[in-house]
Amino acid sequence: MSSSGAPADPGLQPERTLLAWRRTCLALAVASAVIVRFGSESIGAFAAVLGIVGIATAASAYIVSARRYSTAHRSIAHDEELAPDGLALALVTLTLLLICVGAISYVVGVGAQRLAVG
Repeated sequence: MSSSGAPADPGLQPERTLLAWRRTCLALAVASAVIVRFGSESIGAFAAVLGIVGIATAASAYIVSARRYSTAHRSIAHDEELAPDGLALALVTLTLLLICVGAISYVVGVGAQRLAVG
């Protein structure tokens, strides 16, 4: 911080936030792809639907977070107030929910297959 109490470089915080959002979105896209890869045997086409929608929502959150970064950077440069925006958070939450549904479906599907065999 500078002597006036303001950050030394106020543009770095939004950039770090953008990088964190990007890492999160990429991790969720990979987890969605894992559902397709491993869930197709036990839950069939439902795994593909969950995985594709999960990848699409993670990609959408990635794009929204980049747009949000541009808005935050512009507001810092012009000393304007930044309006709240929860769209990226909603998309990440939806992606995580889809991953959870896929994981639960996988566990139930594998359990049902083992019961049918044994």
